[in-house]
Amino acid sequence: MKAFVLTGHGGMDKLVYRDVPTPVPGAGDVLIRVLACGLNNTDVNTRSGWYSKQVTEPTTGDAHDEVGSEDPSWGGAAISFPRIQGADVCGRVEAVGAGADPGLIGKRVLIDVWLRDWDNPNDLDRTGYFGSECDGGFAEFTVVGEKQVHVVDSTLSDAELATFATSYITAENMLNRANVTRDDRVLVPGASGGVGSALVQLAKRRGAFVIAMASAAKHQGLKAFSPDALLPRSPNDLSAALSEATGQGDVSVVADVVGGAGFTPLLEVLQRGGRYTCAGAIAGPIVDFDLRTFYLNDLTMTGATIVPPGVFADLVGYIERGEIKPVLAETYPLKDLHKAQEAFIAKKHVGNIVVIPD
Repeated sequence: MKAFVLTGHGGMDKLVYRDVPTPVPGAGDVLIRVLACGLNNTDVNTRSGWYSKQVTEPTTGDAHDEVGSEDPSWGGAAISFPRIQGADVCGRVEAVGAGADPGLIGKRVLIDVWLRDWDNPNDLDRTGYFGSECDGGFAEFTVVGEKQVHVVDSTLSDAELATFATSYITAENMLNRANVTRDDRVLVPGASGGVGSALVQLAKRRGAFVIAMASAAKHQGLKAFSPDALLPRSPNDLSAALSEATGQGDVSVVADVVGGAGFTPLLEVLQRGGRYTCAGAIAGPIVDFDLRTFYLNDLTMTGATIVPPGVFADLVGYIERGEIKPVLAETYPLKDLHKAQEAFIAKKHVGNIVVIPD
């Protein structure tokens, strides 16, 4: 089969399109023909070596010369090469291994991206990521355990379905960690990205008042998800901008995947007892943090990476009931993954970019 293989940490040259053996399902596994696969920041960060603590700059997709093969992936352990990346698969089950349900053959499915020890599925230390700790979906076929597979009943296209997995379960996990309800005012920086646009939709689904932050050029696209207010990406005075747009200069929740220089203003607009939840740092992982803002205002801060069991099944339900919309920005043939990732890194789009095997 054709696949894009990551041969090491570095630039785009480390992603090589070539023939590799078609995987064979083992006991309890299913073989999936990949119909479409979405891109996400983990692909870029792992390829470039950005997860290394030696790297302090924003996510750019450039190779980091100081990163060696021993540097960690998202989970704090070195990734093994070669590796086929790509987590957000919409596919069709082609075959099953011993003990797996043959009734899955022919079904269109989504893949839960979090690999678990099913004897203890809540053990965070025994959790992996599809396309990182095992081969993923930037290929014509992929293999995954039967328990990772969720049949989806939807009229959405393959490419539209491939926009959901990582972005939406990341967003739902952030909102769960922050205990967001209809009583909250939720501020979403980076609202035009995959996770950001998912946060807007999923927080609105809960009945919260949602304020989306993005560059003015992307506001029209964001209106499709009905945020209650839209703010510029980096207002000079965030509290004043909130007051002008909503009549109130603070919020109860910040759901952030941006970080960088905008971190301090975000904390300063959290009302007393507010919650900050984070699942990314695309504008930079190193921030200024005044502990007095944190403890004098009784704030709660949560990180959100590994998603608990059950959240993916919830997501599939939201899709099937039409409670959330796909945000498909663009599609590329799999052979043009370099171009797709360059467009993804440029961040000129709203939503998600997807590649489709030839």
